[in-house]
Amino acid sequence: MSIRRLPEHLVNRIAAGEVVERPASALKEIVENALDAGATRLAIRLSNGGLDRIEVSDDGCGMDSADMALALERHATSKLPDDAIENVATLGFRGEALPSIASVARLSIDSRVTGSDGWNRTVDNGQFVAEGPAALPPGTRVTVEQLFAKVPARRKFLRSAKAEYAACLDIVRRLAMAHPAVAFSLEHDGRRVLGVQAGDAREERVAALTDRALADNHVIVSLEREGVRLSGVASIPTYNRGVGDHQYLFVNGRPVKDRLLIGALRGAYADMLARDRHPVVALFLDVPPLDVDVNVHPAKTEVRFRDPTMIRGMIVSGLRRALDAEGFRAVQHADAAALSAWRAEPVSPTPIGAMPIFDAAAVAYNPLASSFGDRRSTFLTPPPQARAEPAAAPAPEGQSFPLGVARGQVARTYIVAEAEDGLVIVDQHAAHERLTLERMRRAMEGQENGNRVASQALLLPEVVELEETACDRLEARAAELHDFGLDLERFGPSAMLVRAVPAMLGQSDVQGLVTDLADDLAAYDSALSLKERLDLVAATMACHGSVRAGRVLSVAEMNALLREMEVTPRSGQCNHGRPTWVKLGHGDIEKLFGRK
Repeated sequence: MSIRRLPEHLVNRIAAGEVVERPASALKEIVENALDAGATRLAIRLSNGGLDRIEVSDDGCGMDSADMALALERHATSKLPDDAIENVATLGFRGEALPSIASVARLSIDSRVTGSDGWNRTVDNGQFVAEGPAALPPGTRVTVEQLFAKVPARRKFLRSAKAEYAACLDIVRRLAMAHPAVAFSLEHDGRRVLGVQAGDAREERVAALTDRALADNHVIVSLEREGVRLSGVASIPTYNRGVGDHQYLFVNGRPVKDRLLIGALRGAYADMLARDRHPVVALFLDVPPLDVDVNVHPAKTEVRFRDPTMIRGMIVSGLRRALDAEGFRAVQHADAAALSAWRAEPVSPTPIGAMPIFDAAAVAYNPLASSFGDRRSTFLTPPPQARAEPAAAPAPEGQSFPLGVARGQVARTYIVAEAEDGLVIVDQHAAHERLTLERMRRAMEGQENGNRVASQALLLPEVVELEETACDRLEARAAELHDFGLDLERFGPSAMLVRAVPAMLGQSDVQGLVTDLADDLAAYDSALSLKERLDLVAATMACHGSVRAGRVLSVAEMNALLREMEVTPRSGQCNHGRPTWVKLGHGDIEKLFGRK
């Protein structure tokens, strides 16, 4: 078969296959054109998930009739004034989007330049239909109807209208995050589903487009290095999601999906989140055009960095610094579902003045009483199962400390403290687990100066029986474990002999510690870098060396734990991402008692 030159309409359809995969792809190209045209306000309307109709109206610079005709030709663009494609600073630059969309749908463009009349041009599946005057304010209105209606082979591969609508909504959210100076509105089948005003602060825009609660549970990321600037918003570890679809990366204002972000986030939130939980982040990279290649994907959703290692290091460092600066901070507000679980005592019809509060004989203790109101506390009822101890010194005032001062212990698990602005409840095991991990990290950093984590030799070495493969993994990492103060050696084909454990762990469960280390290495060893693997080992050891739930603490011990939490980075969450403390504000307490 001889080689032939393809006709123009077929070339456009082939290009459409690369650029226009679904309604969301067409919407992305049209919105990016509007932003490149200097629009400050965009109104988007969708019908049937964009399958039937997409309409985008903007107040940008507009086009005259000559430019409009040229815009519908392939590789015609106003965004490359010269041949230096490596210096591109706009979202679009190929000049393929409009002719590609027009080849697989009915495309109508209405546009008007300030000071002149509006003009319309319509193309239906690659065929010119009509043009003429149009009435509209300065700007451009692009309408796409019946996408792939005449290309059934492509149409049948589209998903349901709901799925296509979700993809369109995600595209609008990402572009709206990247451009807080532009107002966006989105309507679907006549219902307004998204609206943000121009001039929002970046963190406010991100919270409005993801979750309003993020506004109270985020940190600001800011870092500059070698001409590259990183900024953005990241959730504190205790505010997380079960899926990773709330993670956004923007490069020079362009939303991209890059594996680099996934790996960097895992490194930044290592030991602060369980592996099945994900942070909410929106990161913005401003990179010199010569250091990033945006011309590596037809839809421009991927980029290639000249120095990806430096970019990944910036993301990890920027997030770590921002999270470390927050110290012991955790999720700010009490959970609404948890508050609603509090039960109010039924109101007694007896007047308060007539209630025999001090008459012990007036209300006898009846263990068979059925109603809660009939079982009022009297001096004859058994005392509450709690603990009090004499104060050796006057209790300090809660105003002096962010986490307050200890007032007691509940269920031998939770420390109750009084702070200036409310009641603080601390999970003693989760908190001490984080503190132990940070101590171990500091000890590991000391190894750079020739120091080793202090170890405690066992009076009698302990034999831990494991599977042979688990012993092989531990034996291969014996040198790294030795640096942590854990000395073990092979003891036959299916056992390990433990001679010493880290001193800071105290009287730990050696059997459980070694077994968990073997399990963790089996699950994650091959997928982690050396530093991540060391962090994993430290986290596992810290869990075994922490104050356990069920241990009675003195008031002095409780206060010492609170003070150390206040000065320890990332103490607001344990090594698995769960909060170590929650606060019940005065306003929340007043609501429980009907005072507010």
